[in-house]
Amino acid sequence: MTWQVTWSLILGFTLSAVIEALVRKSTIARLLPDDRPRSLLTATGLGAASSSCSYAAVALARSLFRKGADFTAAMAFQFASTNLVVELGLILALLLGWQFTLAEFVGGPLMILFLALLFRRFLTARLRDAARVQADRAVAGSMEGHAAMDMSVGGTGSFWRRLTSPAGFTSVSHNFVMEWAAILRDLVLGLLIAGAAGAWIPESFWQNLFFAGHPLVAKLWGPLIGPIVAVVTFVCSIGNAPLAAVLWNGGISFGGVVSFIFADLIIIPILIIYAKYYGRRMAWFLFATFYLTMAAAGYVIEFVFNTNTGNNIRDKTAVLIQDDLKKLGIKLIYQPIEFNALIDKLQNSYDFDCFLLSIGPSATDSMDPSTSMNVLKSHGYTHQWFSRQKNPSTEWEARIDFLMDAQLKTLDVAERKKYYDEVQAILSEQVPFIYTVAPLSYASYRSDLGNVRPTVLHYYKITWNAEELYFRKK
Repeated sequence: MTWQVTWSLILGFTLSAVIEALVRKSTIARLLPDDRPRSLLTATGLGAASSSCSYAAVALARSLFRKGADFTAAMAFQFASTNLVVELGLILALLLGWQFTLAEFVGGPLMILFLALLFRRFLTARLRDAARVQADRAVAGSMEGHAAMDMSVGGTGSFWRRLTSPAGFTSVSHNFVMEWAAILRDLVLGLLIAGAAGAWIPESFWQNLFFAGHPLVAKLWGPLIGPIVAVVTFVCSIGNAPLAAVLWNGGISFGGVVSFIFADLIIIPILIIYAKYYGRRMAWFLFATFYLTMAAAGYVIEFVFNTNTGNNIRDKTAVLIQDDLKKLGIKLIYQPIEFNALIDKLQNSYDFDCFLLSIGPSATDSMDPSTSMNVLKSHGYTHQWFSRQKNPSTEWEARIDFLMDAQLKTLDVAERKKYYDEVQAILSEQVPFIYTVAPLSYASYRSDLGNVRPTVLHYYKITWNAEELYFRKK
């Protein structure tokens, strides 16, 4: 996983460094003169191509505002800079699944639209003028040096000529290093907090906090509580993605995860910076309007991504199973039901004989068995044959609980494999669920790459045994 996260950041920071090397910050300010749709679209595009560090984005937004940019457009730039960047989308896809990446790029523009509407209705000229006076005092907050430094390549010539010039290479390399320096603290802090939360906070706490046992309430509550959790965790930028994975596994709704990710701009340290940059009244105004836009975007995402009642692939699979069982003399009654009703049967009433459901993406896409903890442990919400047991109801479930905890407590790969091999042996003997299908995957690789053994593992078709791969000598 370390390599996947690293290359995602490398790609995103490289793109950002190239853009910053070619576009002057003073030019950006001139392109954002008002809050009309054209200026907001420009702010969104330029923000998405800039730094993903929340502190740097906040500092740069003030810098643009001081240089003449419209305040609404500057805030739109700030939103896009933290929530529409490529590297965040890639990391969300790796940690949570492509659905969250799609939600990011759908919800981000919606947030900017909601923000513009709220500002147009409630932001008074008096409050905006007072914010400009405070901004011009240049009170220090964080990352002002990053915002003030402009290493773009000037002169004439095409973008390509300027980019490939010695000055262009220098500018890109310096911007690239600055991007790493800007987010490294938050990334490390986010990983530490996510690890601590996953290890020390019991799953029952998250499940109770997010009303995980009540699907409808969870959907209504998730987008409201998600930003509040973000406020008190002090994590922003790329760093909140690992904690988002912990919350998702803990039972927060899809929209709640999205609103949590979007809320990196209202954490307590940044609210303090808003007060320094624009005054206390504007800081409270930004907190209120930002929170409303983040929650609203979470609700829209919750509705758009979770209202489908059917799954064509699953329906077709069920028909095939039904036909196969009929040949054996077994009559299977297939009954598609609405998703929330299915979850209620699985987690509350237990009123079912068997069901067909996919487990994923994290539980199936990762090579690490720890991603299946919520499925395999007896108290897990997705321990789908009898979830949320206070105590294991069978000896073999108790044994799996012990083995899954044991493999999590050692760094010895061979020892972890021994524990998980026993888990798989128990599952094979007890058969709490039956695997029906495996994906058909395609992968390509160079002909001189040796010891390649492709697998259906989603992200690791070729590289799962990376330490054994080698290039043949020509």
